[in-house]
Amino acid sequence: VIPSGLDLLQSLQTNFDDYFYLLILFIILLESIVYVGFYFPGQFFAVVLVVLSKPEPQDILFLTLAMVVAATLGSCINYFLGRNFGDDKQHQSNLSVKSLLVAMIHINSLAFFMFSQGANHKSAKVVLWAGLLNLPYYLLLIWGTSVLSEQVMQMAENTWFLVIAVSIWLSVALFLDFKKFKTTSESP
Repeated sequence: VIPSGLDLLQSLQTNFDDYFYLLILFIILLESIVYVGFYFPGQFFAVVLVVLSKPEPQDILFLTLAMVVAATLGSCINYFLGRNFGDDKQHQSNLSVKSLLVAMIHINSLAFFMFSQGANHKSAKVVLWAGLLNLPYYLLLIWGTSVLSEQVMQMAENTWFLVIAVSIWLSVALFLDFKKFKTTSESP
């Protein structure tokens, strides 16, 4: 009764062929908004759409621009949501590029980072920096996905690879959290 996800994505691609870049922009924008991204796997959909579209070099550039614009718009939305609806702590400090780079590991962590930046009334320049830093990230992601499309699809369908990748990611995250907790509890 319900078609497979691949059939749905192929149908989306055919029906939105004239608006393909707008569709990619909308998908990434939805995932980049705080809390929405937990329920909407936009990057997964975007990767599958990129694989299905078999992009040419000029398509890679346009796809990169669409995704960067979407992620930057999402960062703006999250920043202003945090500024208007977050805890009003009134902290003004310098941007930590290291913490921004860590937050950019996944679009959901970037969403919470931007919300926090807005809630703490930090400089809005962080949104611009995130957009600029997203350019090479998305360019490499799209180029790598298009060049290695068959391998990407095989890995995405391999349960053991996904379990191992998520386990490594969780282990590193727990180790870093434990290390941070240990240093904060030892300091006076």
